[in-house]
Amino acid sequence: MDRDRELAASRERMLSDDLVGRGIRDAAVLRAMREVPREKFLPPGMEQYAYEDSPLPIAEGQTISQPYIVAYMVEALELRGRERVLEIGTGSGYAAAVLSLCAAEVYTVERIPLLAETARERMKSLGFRNVTVHLGDGTMGWPDHAPYDAIVVTAGAPDVPVELTEQLAPGGRLVIPVGATPYLQELVRVRRPAEGELRRENLCAVRFVPLIGEQGW
Repeated sequence: MDRDRELAASRERMLSDDLVGRGIRDAAVLRAMREVPREKFLPPGMEQYAYEDSPLPIAEGQTISQPYIVAYMVEALELRGRERVLEIGTGSGYAAAVLSLCAAEVYTVERIPLLAETARERMKSLGFRNVTVHLGDGTMGWPDHAPYDAIVVTAGAPDVPVELTEQLAPGGRLVIPVGATPYLQELVRVRRPAEGELRRENLCAVRFVPLIGEQGW
């Protein structure tokens, strides 16, 4: 019980200091970040670090993103609760769980079999019923369920994959780290207007693991 209280206090500090204190304002995002237990998405023995604002290692040499970046990227998608969202790079499943409380349907693609299976089991055990995990090359998206109102990529790409922009619905938003090297990127938001060309804007500097696949590294 003491540990549960400590985690709850750490979660509230994260919300006030690391999220609200750094400009996160979307009420649905803040609610999701409060409700999703980040400690359940970490390797055993790392629970005490769950609400520190830093990335942490998970299996297969991958990481779980820092809470602020998860909140920032979800907020950048401008979700209103009824959207169909595609996530590329499931990892632990933490961001997909946050997305599941901000959108109607979440489809998430992971290329590493162990991570995909673990995330699938975790979603089931924690009750996130509107998340579907798929094993595949995320750079190619998941055409079976396209178009998507929003797409978020949790790994750094050399450029915006064309396959992903083609799976974006009119009015949709794509948020992705893009950079000339595999480990340093600029977070980019791409909008698909109802008519005309894609619009692209830079949001902030980030550092993600590389996006591996046909249209990645």
